[in-house]
Amino acid sequence: MAIADVSLTSGMRSNLLQLQGTAKLIDRTQERLSTGKQVNSALDNPTNFFAAQAASNRANDFSSRKDAMGEAIQTVKAADNGITAVSALVAAAKGLAEAALGTASTADRSTFAAQYDIIRTQIDTLASDASYRGTNLLTGNTLTVNFNETASATLTVTGITGTAAGLAVGSAQGNWSSTAQITTAQTGLGSAEATLRSNSKSLAGNLNIITTRQNFTDSMISTLQTGADNLTLADMNNEGANMLMLQTRQSLGTTALSMSSQAAQSVLRLF
Repeated sequence: MAIADVSLTSGMRSNLLQLQGTAKLIDRTQERLSTGKQVNSALDNPTNFFAAQAASNRANDFSSRKDAMGEAIQTVKAADNGITAVSALVAAAKGLAEAALGTASTADRSTFAAQYDIIRTQIDTLASDASYRGTNLLTGNTLTVNFNETASATLTVTGITGTAAGLAVGSAQGNWSSTAQITTAQTGLGSAEATLRSNSKSLAGNLNIITTRQNFTDSMISTLQTGADNLTLADMNNEGANMLMLQTRQSLGTTALSMSSQAAQSVLRLF
């Protein structure tokens, strides 16, 4: 039916337009109350919508980097645990060398040498077990950690070869029958101990950097999300008050429309 087929009084048409406008405002307020946002699409406020979207996207990018940083921390911790354990084995091997120097018995020295070689084997197996999710900083692997969304800020953690051969911990030559053979082993153990200590400090420094960047990333994510919310979130108290007022306006508009139609209805009284 065409609009021209029905004629309304000016008062009725005015009240009807008011009711239609109120209904639109109620729909908008209901959407804000249900979503908690006053900007739900670019139609609501293009500037705020796209600015909030950019901030949210960057926060998501940082969040993915944060997960990778968490994995990097565990990788570095695994390597540090391995260095601590290897250092304990090196210390035990030094004790055997010192014990061998303290005796002139060839049999005792041979026994100490055999124990030393067992420890040397354990250093190799321990180093190979210090991996985390396929990355082992004690077998020469390197770890690259990206800190920002463009990967322009990175940190490369260089691993070491923490095996007996990599640490220059040689085998017990000649079953340590001579003092020179024992002192040679001691020299290698001292060098290994210095290497382990140096790399432990390096790992600790890298761990501190990654942890600091992880904390910074947490702060940045919070800042970006808060910024996005400030641009789009609705004041729920205000919207609730708006809904009450609009419902009152709608009720009054319906009453006014009914009253404006009474003039037309009075025609029926003529019959």
